[in-house]
Amino acid sequence: QMEDPIQLKEEGNKYFQASDYEKAVQSYTQAIKLNKDKALQAVLYRNRAACFLRKEEYAKAASDASRAIDINASDIKALYRRSQALEKLGKLDQAFKDAQKCATIEPRNKNFQETLRRLGANIQEKVNAGGALRIQFSTDMRVQKMFEILLDENSEKEKREKAANNLIVLGREEAGAERIFQNNGVSLLLQLIETKNAELILAAVRTLSGMCTGHKARATAILHYLGIDNICMWMSVDNEEISLAVCNLLQTITDCLLGQGTEEHHGKEEAVVLDTKKDLRMITMRLLDMLVSKKVSGQGRDRALNLLNKNIPRKDLKDHDNSRTVFVIDNGLKKILKVVGQIPEMPDCLPLTENTQLTASVLLNKLYDDLRCDPERDNYRVICEEYIKSKIDPQNMDKTLHAIQMVSGVLQGPFDLGNKLLGMKGVMEMMVALCGSEREIDQLVAVEALIHASTKLSRATFIISNGVTLLKEIYKKTKNEKIKIRALVGLCKLGSAGGTDYGLRQFAEGSTEKLARQCRKWLCNTSIDARTRKWAVEGLAYLTLDADVKDDFVEDEPALQAMFELAKTSDKTILYSVASALVNCTNSYDTKELVPELVQLAKFSKQHVPEEHPKDKKDFVVKRVKRLLKAGVVSALACMVKADSAILTDQSKELIARVFLALCEDPKDRGTIVAQGGGKALIPLAVEGTEVGKIKASHALAKIAAISNPDMAFPGERVYEVVRPLVSLLNTERDGLQNYEALLGLTNFSGRSDKLRMKIVKEKALPDIENYMFENHDQLRQAATECMCNLVVNKEVQERFVADGNDRLKLVVLLCGEDDEKVQVAAAGALAMLTAAQKKLCSKMTEVTTQWLEILQRLCLHDNMEVQHRGLVIAFNLISADKDLAKKLVETELLEILTYVGKQEDDPKKQHIINVARDCLTRCMDYGLIKPLSQA
Repeated sequence: QMEDPIQLKEEGNKYFQASDYEKAVQSYTQAIKLNKDKALQAVLYRNRAACFLRKEEYAKAASDASRAIDINASDIKALYRRSQALEKLGKLDQAFKDAQKCATIEPRNKNFQETLRRLGANIQEKVNAGGALRIQFSTDMRVQKMFEILLDENSEKEKREKAANNLIVLGREEAGAERIFQNNGVSLLLQLIETKNAELILAAVRTLSGMCTGHKARATAILHYLGIDNICMWMSVDNEEISLAVCNLLQTITDCLLGQGTEEHHGKEEAVVLDTKKDLRMITMRLLDMLVSKKVSGQGRDRALNLLNKNIPRKDLKDHDNSRTVFVIDNGLKKILKVVGQIPEMPDCLPLTENTQLTASVLLNKLYDDLRCDPERDNYRVICEEYIKSKIDPQNMDKTLHAIQMVSGVLQGPFDLGNKLLGMKGVMEMMVALCGSEREIDQLVAVEALIHASTKLSRATFIISNGVTLLKEIYKKTKNEKIKIRALVGLCKLGSAGGTDYGLRQFAEGSTEKLARQCRKWLCNTSIDARTRKWAVEGLAYLTLDADVKDDFVEDEPALQAMFELAKTSDKTILYSVASALVNCTNSYDTKELVPELVQLAKFSKQHVPEEHPKDKKDFVVKRVKRLLKAGVVSALACMVKADSAILTDQSKELIARVFLALCEDPKDRGTIVAQGGGKALIPLAVEGTEVGKIKASHALAKIAAISNPDMAFPGERVYEVVRPLVSLLNTERDGLQNYEALLGLTNFSGRSDKLRMKIVKEKALPDIENYMFENHDQLRQAATECMCNLVVNKEVQERFVADGNDRLKLVVLLCGEDDEKVQVAAAGALAMLTAAQKKLCSKMTEVTTQWLEILQRLCLHDNMEVQHRGLVIAFNLISADKDLAKKLVETELLEILTYVGKQEDDPKKQHIINVARDCLTRCMDYGLIKPLSQA
C-alpha cells in the first residue's frame, strides 16, 4: 500500500481516465488521509469531487468541492464542479453564484457563459411557477424533515451529515433561523446536544450560533432556554472542537447582549428586550467559577479565560465605563490568581493546558491596564497582596510554593504591580531560599520566579548578589532537565541584567557555544514538554548575541525547525524569544557607529575598545539570512504575526519587523518572501506597534513594492493597505534610503491603476513627492519625478496643475532642462501627458518660465530617443491646442527642428519620432501657417 500522497493522486488520475471512478475515489481518499500539504489537499478534494459527479453522488461532489474552495477560494475547477453538483441537487441559485464566479475569473470561457444562461433561464422558470414551488420547498417542511433525520438513530450516516450541514446553513439565514426558532427548534437542538454524539452536538451548537448572530431578542431567549450552567458545562468538555464551538456560541450571545453586530432589520425587536446587564453579569460569574472548578477541562478553562479577555476590558479607553473590569476584580481576581498559582507538577493541580497560566497572566495585565485611577489600582494591589500573604506559611512549603508561583504569574502580567509584589516582606528571600531546597519542585518554581523577577531592574541587583551562586549550583548538580534548562536561562538573564557578558561567557564553566549546544539539544528533544522547551528558546535568545553561537545555530536545521514549530504556539514569551533570536542571527538590532577619532583617543588612554567580531561582518550576516530563508523563516514569521494581540506584544512586532527588513535586503530574495506570505504579514506590522517597528515594517514593504508586481505581491484590496505605510516614509525624519525606496514603491503602484493613484492622492502624498522633486540628491529627485510622471494621469492631479497660484508646472518644465537624463525622461513624460490632457496647461507652459522654448527645443533635438520623442509629443500638444500658440512656435527655430526631423528617411528604430514631427508639420499646414514643399 502506497504512502506517498502524490503517487496516490497519480494513481487516482489513471483510474479516472480509465473511467474506474470507484478505485479513483479510493486512491484520492487514501491520499487525503496521508497528505499534509494544503495546496495538494485542494487538488485531491477537487479530483474526488469530479469522481462523485460521474457517479451521480452530487451531495458528496458539492461537499468535496467546497472543501477545495475553503483552501483556495479562486479554484475555478472546484467552483465549476460545485456549480454542476448544486444544479443537480436543485439548488439553482447557489449553482448560479458559483458559475458567476467562474465567469468572472475567466470571462471569455464560452462554457461558463452558456452555463450562466441555462441556469438563469431555469431559475426564472421556477420563479414563474409560483405557489406550488414555494409549498414544495417550504422552509418549515425542510426544518421538520432535517430534525426527523437527525433524531432517528436508524438514519443513514450520509443523510444525517447532510441534514446537519443543511441545518447549520439554514440557521445562518435570517428567514431560516426564525423558522427554526418558531417551530420548537431550540428544544430539538437541545435534544441533539443530549445525544452525546460529537457530530450532532457540533451541528446543533453551530446552528444555535447562526440563529443568535445579530439578533438580541432571539439570543436572549436561547440563553435563558439553554441555561448558562449548561452552556458552561458543554464548554468544559475535553473535546477541542466542541469546546471551541460552544465558546463561539457564548461569544455570539455576548456580542448581542453588548449590542455588537445587531443589524438594522432587527431594530423593531429591540424594544421588547429587557436590560441585558443582569445576563452579562450572570455569564461573567459563571466564567469566573469555571476558572477554579476541577470539573472543567484545561481547554474549557482556556475558553473561559479567552472570553473574559475579549469581553471584560474596554476596547476603547475613551469609553469611561470600566464597570465590567471593576466587577471582575471584586468578584474574581482571587480566582484568576489561583489559576496563575497552579503548579502542574503537583497532584492537586487543576486541569491546565500549556497556555492556561500565560492566558491568565494576560488577563491580569488587561484588567490592570483598564483601571482608570489610583484608588482602583490600589484596590487591585491590596487584593493581590492579601491573597498572596494568606498563602505564605513557613510551616507549609506546598502552600508557600503556590504563593511564589502567583508572584511569578503576576510578574508576567502587569509590570508595575509585579514590581510592588516583589517588595513584599519575605517574598524575595523565600524565592532565594527555595533555590537551595533539596526538593526539585521547590527549585523548579523558585528558578522560574527568579527569571521573571530578574527583568524588574530595581530588584535585579538583589537577585544577582544572592541568586547567581545558587543557580550555578543547581545547573551543575541537578539531573532534572526541566530545572537545568531554567537555571541556564536564569543565569543568562541575570548576566544580561547585570550589564556584563560575564553572565553569558562564564556560567557552567564553558563558553557560550557549549551552553547553546545544550539549548539546541533541549529544543530538538520532543520528548520534553513544550513548556520546558520554550525555556531553551529563551536561552538561545540571549546566547545568540554571541557571533559564534548564531553562526552555528543557523546551520542546525533541526533546531531551526523546532524553534519555528514552537513559534506557532500561543505563548507570549516564546514569540518574543524566537523574534529576539532571529534579530540576533540577522544582526538587525541597532548598533552605534564608532567615531574613528574617539576610537583613537580611547586607545591612546588605554581604554578597552569593542571590536566587531569577524562573524558579525556583512558576508557572514548575508549567509545567515540566506540560510534562514531556505529553512522557511518567512512562513514562521507570518504565522507569528497572526497571533492574538495579547500574545503578540508591540515589542515582539518590532523585532519581527526588524527581521523582515533584514530578509528583504537582497532584491533576489523578495520574490521568495512574497511567495511565503511575507508581504501580507508586513501590513499589520506597519500599522500597529512601536514607532520604530512601524518604520522598519514600512521600509520592508517599500523594498518589496519597489520591484514586485503589486498584483502578485499584494493581491486584491490588500495593495491599498500598503499605500499609507509607504507614504509614512516620505518624511524628512526618515533616512534617504527609506525615502528613495518608498518613492520607488509608489512609482510602481501609481503605474498600475487610477484607483491606486487616487489612493496615493488621498493619503496626501503629493506635497511630499513634489518636495523630493526639489532635492539635491540625484536619485531622490529622479524617483520623485518618475512617481509624478505616473500620477499626472489622474484627473485630480491634473486639476492641481491647472489651478492658479502654484509652481507645479514650472517645476516640471525646469526639470525637463536638467542634465540628468533619467530626470529628463520622467519630467518630459509628465509634461507630455499633462499637455495632452489639459489644453489650459499648453498656454500656461509658455508663461511659467522664460526658458520654456529653449528647454522644448533641447528636448526635440536630444540624443536620447526617449527624451526626443517626449519633447516632440509636447510640441504636438502645444500646436494642437491653439492656432495662435502654433503660430508662435512656427515663428521660432522649432519649425526648423520639426522640418529637419520630419524630412528624415523612414527608419524602424526611430519611426515613432519621425511620425510625431510629421504630425506637427501636418497640423501647422492645416492651420495654414506653412505650405507644403511643392507649393513653397
